[in-house]
Amino acid sequence: MSLLARLLADLPDPDEHARASVERRAASVLRPTDALARLDEVAAWLAAWQRTERPGVERPHVIVFAADHGVASAGVSAYPIDVTAAMLDALEKHAATASAMAAVMGATLDVVDAGVGRPTGDIRVEPAMDAARFDDAVRLGVDAVRRADADLLVLGEMGIGNTTAAAAVATSLSDEPADRWCGRGTGLDDEGLARKRDAVDACRARVRRVTDDPLEVLREAGGAELAAIAGAMVEARRRSIPVVLDGYVVTAAVAPLEVVRPGALAHVVAGHRSAEPGHGRLLDVLALRPLLELDLRLGEGTGALAAVPLVKLAAAAVVEVATFEEWGLT
Repeated sequence: MSLLARLLADLPDPDEHARASVERRAASVLRPTDALARLDEVAAWLAAWQRTERPGVERPHVIVFAADHGVASAGVSAYPIDVTAAMLDALEKHAATASAMAAVMGATLDVVDAGVGRPTGDIRVEPAMDAARFDDAVRLGVDAVRRADADLLVLGEMGIGNTTAAAAVATSLSDEPADRWCGRGTGLDDEGLARKRDAVDACRARVRRVTDDPLEVLREAGGAELAAIAGAMVEARRRSIPVVLDGYVVTAAVAPLEVVRPGALAHVVAGHRSAEPGHGRLLDVLALRPLLELDLRLGEGTGALAAVPLVKLAAAAVVEVATFEEWGLT
């Protein structure tokens, strides 16, 4: 049994008392009924996982995992594979977009090298990782969350070719053709998109011959940063840390968890719907309603970071607002 499977076997439930308390308060604060209904839902969700009747966001934390992909050699990205290392350097030196956004939000940023310079296997013809490397990548994610002092978590990624891996996971889970799950990623032209679709279809055909286990699909078709994200997501659940979900790659990384154990992503809210068509389809499959829809496609956790202020405002709009009774209007 893989490390990820063992971790999934023991997941805590939310604090329903805290959720109900915030729902009752939201229904009685000084505004028309359901005037901020979607934000009130977010506040109640936050309360359930922070296990408090006074939820808030004081310690947002971002973890960005970076890794290289063997399938990048198939020409599935508009950028060469060495861009991953350059972007890892920029993230570590606080010169990347995620760094700037995290600083504005007062969020701490942890950058984790999950395999830069050590590409995974070419998923067209071989597994992305063997069992040992898969467990090692999952453990990286678990350890990163254990280090975090967070009341809200954002998971991000960086890796040239990783929207191909995301599409490969999605199409292998669904057993649907690649054209339903592949987008242009970093800006592929028509020929590049065709190569990407061919690579994903080849991966799906190979994977479906050997397994239908969703966690094995992640090992076979994903990448090291996707496995690390899956590990981080499960550890966040085990520590009752709510998570704002980022784009296609992060969503594809955690989708197998929900397939294996329905409800495994209950501590998650979708930060945004990206420009990748497969991302919207996957959110629909997972029944996750995004907070934002801005056609973003960067990664690095930036779409989820853009949604963090909404989570913070949602909590304040319940906790910090007087009720009708408190204001003497009942």
